[in-house]
Amino acid sequence: MRRTFIALSAALALPIVASTAAGDRPLPAPPRIGEAAPKARTEGAIRLATFNLENLFDGRDDPSKAGEAEDIDDTKPEPQRAALATIIRALDADIIALQEIESYDALVEFREQHLKGLGYDHLMSIDVGEERGIENAVISRFPITEARVWPNLALGGVHPDLWTDKPNKYAGQPLEMRRSPLFVTVQVPAGAAGNDAPYSLSLFVVHHKSGRGNEYWREAEAGGVLALVQELQRADPARNIAVLGDFNATPDDRSVRLYLDAGLADLHAERPTDQRGMTHASERVIDFILVNDNLKKEVAVGSAFVLGTPQLPREADWRTAPKPQGYASDHAPVVADLTPQDR
Repeated sequence: MRRTFIALSAALALPIVASTAAGDRPLPAPPRIGEAAPKARTEGAIRLATFNLENLFDGRDDPSKAGEAEDIDDTKPEPQRAALATIIRALDADIIALQEIESYDALVEFREQHLKGLGYDHLMSIDVGEERGIENAVISRFPITEARVWPNLALGGVHPDLWTDKPNKYAGQPLEMRRSPLFVTVQVPAGAAGNDAPYSLSLFVVHHKSGRGNEYWREAEAGGVLALVQELQRADPARNIAVLGDFNATPDDRSVRLYLDAGLADLHAERPTDQRGMTHASERVIDFILVNDNLKKEVAVGSAFVLGTPQLPREADWRTAPKPQGYASDHAPVVADLTPQDR
């Protein structure tokens, strides 16, 4: 599908991107982070992406939630839902790891309302009991053959007495995973991208604990996910494995370094050092696709990129400022192409 992109001034935080394909919505021009347009797909490759959709809640009240967990007021506004679909359409990714999904039902509803005709026939999102009611998910054009979560995964140790310089409300309690990773295996059929045999790709979709002062928690979560990855690799050394999602940490933070030091490779390690490489409205890089040695061999060189999404002006208060036209999420998707041939 051929598209022509016209990026406007970043300072204006306006749309528009023209499209030559009838029926496509215009892709908003990114004001501050990411690339203005997606890279062309690599011939003979499949496209993998990760994207935090920022509270994709539906409009239905969940009677099981009350107090701070009440979700009826968290419904994702329709203009933002439509903007998400515009970005996903422009990505043209075959497999997308998603974060901040309310539920499987909310994901199905979003697909039926906004992603019709894009081929995302395979969905996975599993309730893990997270108190805010957000889950990790995958949408795929190829079959999902395995899926698993680990609710309240024990990480070893306990919460420290202090949180920054204040008493920690969790002090002494056992450390557990805040949001379970979602593990799935996607099976790419023979011939889907010129591959002469079926190709399997195993994903651990993560959304690590956010916030300053929670570095110790993110580090423990990274160790927990790494243990799962290493267990899988020992059981099946031929597995193609990616750990991807919202890490809520930068490349230099210890929680990310734990993954890299364990041998996983950052597919976008050579990212631009300016706004084109940023993945979050805070002008940080906190979303990643990390891969094991098996999968690294199949990554199309130079294919990784961040697709820009409109954001509030740098000086705006995100809690009170109205969102700009075309706003979809405070994150931008990270994308890479893979050749589905075991090497």
